[in-house]
Amino acid sequence: MIPSATRVYFIGVGAMGNPMAACLVKAGFDVTVFDTSDQRRSDFVTEHGAQANESLTDGVAAFDAVVMILPNSAVVQEVLFGKQGIGQQLKPGCVVIDMTSGVPALSMQFNQLLAKNQVVFFDAPVSGAVPRAVSGDLTIMAGGDDGEVLPVMPILTAMGQVTRTGPVGSGDAMKALNNLVSCGGYLIGIEAMLIGTRFGLDAEKMLEVLNSSTGMNNSTQKKFGQYVLSRKFDSGFPIHMMLKDLNNATDLGHQLGVTTPFAQLCRDLWASASTMLGPNVDHTAVAWMSEAMAGSRINDNSNKS
Repeated sequence: MIPSATRVYFIGVGAMGNPMAACLVKAGFDVTVFDTSDQRRSDFVTEHGAQANESLTDGVAAFDAVVMILPNSAVVQEVLFGKQGIGQQLKPGCVVIDMTSGVPALSMQFNQLLAKNQVVFFDAPVSGAVPRAVSGDLTIMAGGDDGEVLPVMPILTAMGQVTRTGPVGSGDAMKALNNLVSCGGYLIGIEAMLIGTRFGLDAEKMLEVLNSSTGMNNSTQKKFGQYVLSRKFDSGFPIHMMLKDLNNATDLGHQLGVTTPFAQLCRDLWASASTMLGPNVDHTAVAWMSEAMAGSRINDNSNKS
């Protein structure tokens, strides 16, 4: 196992990355951060007292581990292998932990390319959103062999609870499939609420019953009351990020020859919501699209049939 004084380079200190990197600082790791946003870098140093690189490649050869949480695998590829990429500068034995919700096949490719320089790469995407990133209680899906994951387990456990999903790429696959299930549960729950309130049921009562019955899911527990019935729609996770995971999940199904009509319909509905509402709107606002198609709002009994 690595000592807590290990030098960690954390790339991407946005809404999720900032609190995740802060957990590493609290755990005693020697953390240096980088982000393309000057403001994010400055804010992190001010809030947490760590160091920040002004350039992506500054002092890269000195780091023992690199942690990344970036928008997608294309950005990861640019960071590692682009013109200003760090891949060729990492020292042998360095471990790259990609916590991006990425594409499984690309993660496997990155692993193979970096292995040529004796650098380890594995995927470890997360679930739990910002509140659990702050508390250090994320669900982390680690895809990598024992020899890749176990030596840096203290880095992972400083940020959350680790589930070993299998070889490289399996963490990304599991993250995409998890969000597929989450998105399906969200849409069907919203439609049930719309039917119920059109009938005359009270939305709060419906939610109470769902959460004590077999209709309970993550959305009924942690989204409907907090963001939909409150009309806040401000969970902090935009539609385009959820759609990325849905695309990864359905693409994986196609590659494997699995027929998935409901998954494809779910993906298409979320894509329609992104077009209708805008990709940067909070993902919980997908309820607006369902309400528009139904011709009424949840808990609006004025159109009771």
